[in-house]
Amino acid sequence: MGAMMAPVDPCATMIPALSIRRAALLTSLGIAAGCATVPPPAPPDAPEWQSLQLPGKRATSYVRVTCAGRLAWQAKGDASASLWRRKVDTAVTHMTEVEFSWWLPKTIADADLGRAETADSPVRVVFAFSGDTSKLSLRTRLQFQLAESLMGEAPPYATLMYVWDNKAEPESILPGARSDRVRKIVVERGEINLRRWKTYTRPLFADFQRAFGEPPGRLIGIALLTDTDNTGSKVEACYGDVAVRP
Repeated sequence: MGAMMAPVDPCATMIPALSIRRAALLTSLGIAAGCATVPPPAPPDAPEWQSLQLPGKRATSYVRVTCAGRLAWQAKGDASASLWRRKVDTAVTHMTEVEFSWWLPKTIADADLGRAETADSPVRVVFAFSGDTSKLSLRTRLQFQLAESLMGEAPPYATLMYVWDNKAEPESILPGARSDRVRKIVVERGEINLRRWKTYTRPLFADFQRAFGEPPGRLIGIALLTDTDNTGSKVEACYGDVAVRP
C-alpha cells in the first residue's frame, strides 16, 4: 500500500479501471483522521477512536496491550491495510511539535516504499491536514470526489506520514506511490533499531513545509497505519501514544 494512490484520468473511459483499484486509491489519499491518547481537541461529534477499513482490503488489527514494558497499541498486519484513527481539529504553528514512538520486532523483507507494487510499511504515523482544494489539479479533485463517494467522507487536503523503510535514507521525503497529496518522511531505516522502543519528536510545521512547499492548514486527524497488503506479509508492531504540543 503506498500511503497512497492510482491517478484518476478525467476521461470517463477510465472509471471502470478505477473501481478495480479503489482500495489503493482510498489508502493513497490517507482518508484518516487520527489517533492520539494525548490529543488536540476533537470535533464534538467525533468518536475517540475509529477503525477505517478500506474496500477490498483485509483489516489490520489494533488492540491495547502492554508491549515491552509500555502501554501501547499493538498492530497485527496479515496481508492487510487499515487505519486506527482519531479526528482532531487544531491549528499548527511554527511551535507545534509532535511526539510518537514505536517498537518493531522485524521489518517487512520485501517492502519498498519507493515502489507502488511493494509500498508497505510495518509502522506509519499519519497526520492529515485541511486546505483549499480548489488549488489542486482537476485530476486530484476527481480523485477526491471518487474517494468521498466511496467512503462517505472527503479526503484530507494533504497527508504527512512518518515511516520506517527498508531502503531510503532517514530524512528522505518520499512521494505517495499513487497520490501527490501524500508525502512520507523516513525516520527509521533497516534493522538496527529493532526490538527497542524508539521515540521521535518532530517539528510538524517545518516538516510539512519541507514536504509540500507550503505552510500546513489545520490538523484534522492523526492515525496509525500498519500495512502489508502489497507484499502479502505478516507483521506485528507496537505504537506508543501520539502527542501534539503545544
